[in-house]
Amino acid sequence: MLMGHADGISGPGSSSNHPITYPESVLDDEDEEEQILYAASFEELASYACSSMPPSNPFVLSFNNLTYSVKVGPKMPFSVCGKADPSPGSSETASTKVLLNDISGEAREGEIMAVLGASGSGKSTLIDALADRIAKESLKGSVTLNGEVLESRLLKVISAYVMQDDLLFPMLTVEETLMFSAEFRLPRSLSRSKKKARVQALIDQLGLRNAANTVIGDEGHRGVSGGERRRVSIGIDIVHDPILLFLDEPTSGLDSTSAFMVVRVLQRIARSGSIVMLSMHQPSYRILTLLDSLIFLSHGQTVFGGSPGSLPEFFGQFGHPIPENENRIELALDLIRELEEAPDGTKTLVEFNKSWQTMKNPRTRNVSKLSLKDAISASISRGKLVSGAPNNSILTSSVPTFANPLWTEMMVLSKRSLLNAKRMPELFGIRLGAVLVTGIILATVFYHLDNSPRGAQERLSFFAFAMSTTYYTCAESIPAFLQERYIFMRETAYNAYRRSSYVLAHSLISIPSLIVLSIAFAATTFWAVGLDGGFSGFCFFFFTILSAFWAGSSFVTFLSGVVSHVMLGFTVVVAILAYFLLFSGFFISRDRIPSYWLWFHYISLVKYPYEAALQNEFHDPAKCFVRGVQMFDTTPLAAVPLALKLKMLKSISSTLGMNITSNTCMVTGTDILRQQGITDISKWNCLWITIAWGFFFRILFYFALLLGSNNKRR
Repeated sequence: MLMGHADGISGPGSSSNHPITYPESVLDDEDEEEQILYAASFEELASYACSSMPPSNPFVLSFNNLTYSVKVGPKMPFSVCGKADPSPGSSETASTKVLLNDISGEAREGEIMAVLGASGSGKSTLIDALADRIAKESLKGSVTLNGEVLESRLLKVISAYVMQDDLLFPMLTVEETLMFSAEFRLPRSLSRSKKKARVQALIDQLGLRNAANTVIGDEGHRGVSGGERRRVSIGIDIVHDPILLFLDEPTSGLDSTSAFMVVRVLQRIARSGSIVMLSMHQPSYRILTLLDSLIFLSHGQTVFGGSPGSLPEFFGQFGHPIPENENRIELALDLIRELEEAPDGTKTLVEFNKSWQTMKNPRTRNVSKLSLKDAISASISRGKLVSGAPNNSILTSSVPTFANPLWTEMMVLSKRSLLNAKRMPELFGIRLGAVLVTGIILATVFYHLDNSPRGAQERLSFFAFAMSTTYYTCAESIPAFLQERYIFMRETAYNAYRRSSYVLAHSLISIPSLIVLSIAFAATTFWAVGLDGGFSGFCFFFFTILSAFWAGSSFVTFLSGVVSHVMLGFTVVVAILAYFLLFSGFFISRDRIPSYWLWFHYISLVKYPYEAALQNEFHDPAKCFVRGVQMFDTTPLAAVPLALKLKMLKSISSTLGMNITSNTCMVTGTDILRQQGITDISKWNCLWITIAWGFFFRILFYFALLLGSNNKRR
């Protein structure tokens, strides 16, 4: 039962504009947390948190004969000189391992069901099966809610799944984290003030009032305690007040007090009209008092199912009575472990449980005669699945897949990303510093290049290095997404937002930073190197750099969606970019590339901005780069005296039948472009192609997320 406000505790309606605090020490005092836990008033939680009215149409989640097995690959036989050792113990076919074996049970609204067992017993697998995280073609048996099979689309809307790991943004405060979750999960029809009130009530419900303005924290930033982190992880998934709540090891890694506080929060969530199912390793005696029903698993089989109070009777009839003053859970798990080590395993206990369940003939309750959709509508009218609709409205049973339209999701995602970037400015600062340092080095090395033959060759080198550098500096995108990968998977698994919204928002918020980097690099190098074209030439050079940054960022982002390890990602990116540079046309011209590698030349991301920059530089046919005697500068004849060079020019002139003097232009800018094989695509087309590459890799990134973020087991 919820109590009134404790003295000195602010309610949900209080102001939340407090400075972010980084606590010197994180206290987890039980008495203080108990006081916070009951701080919210009954009326506020009834309006914004959860309905405390006894449900007239209780939900019943039933699962019958759930069986799930996976194929275990065969052991590789020992081979000598390529021939397998034909030992009798070698296996050539994959074996099958049963993870769930004919599991049945029932969980009811207002109750907590805990799945217990040793490591490897199948606890998490059962939770995944009930939460539709196992492919339907792999899972045998049935899972129903009020007697009706749940569709995946509906289940994602009315349920929530809390992973074992706390996947949170470290630089957001507790209140900001819950508020962003509310903006994702609560519909646009609900005003921002009501969303904020819902979050404030949820903070009180979770016992997080004192930590509301504290950052989550990580290894480098001190933040909330472990128990508070776990409650925040639960809060972001229950902000919409789901009917079904699944949790995988919610007390793992917590001390006994923090674990008790977490389960007590879950008890209050269940009492508000939800079905709570969780897996646990070994609950304490205090936690046991909060649980309503238990399922003990051993190697995927049920060895006990019932209420905690029936444990002594069950094991007493089995022949292993539990002393009154002992922790019945610990003794039961110890007995199961002993039986697992016996020759027959837990077979006798499994058979006894089946006969005991039949003999006891567990009590039955009157299940609602309403259809599932009508029951959901009735539950929404009581305040569940916070929808923003008035309680007296006639609600339809069609629940939208996503709470908000695409543009709203994009706005919230962009806001969160910008806030994270603002809290960690060093990430962009380091990248900007790297670009500026690279630009300054290039500006000083290639300072004021002349129009001599060597100057022309050095311009080619400058552009090749500059364009490849823009791609290599984009490699920082790999760890940026990999850090968010599992947060993204958790949020999209139950329809917090669309994957397309994430890709579009991710693309939009990257553009301002790319513009700043492009301006910094172009302004540092263009005039210092002495490039041609004036202001219009600078503008095109800037857009070329920007397009290269865009294509490189998109390419690296796509790879980060495919590769799941940072070091592997860096290795792949560096290798592929090296190949792009090799086939760009700088080291070897297009007409000299072997025909079987020519395709790589056309998919090289460096080729197009490199050719665009060259055409921007050497576009003027009247500009000369080699005059008369300068044709000898790049040959061994460069050391010949000038008078002798002039005589050779006269000899060449007479042979060719044309007058070649020391000032005659021999090579123009267009000649250099022709020598480099840059004749088939204009500079503007090169620019558009580079931009198109960026969009292409963003689309591939979307499909990588679509295919790679499937949380279901096979």
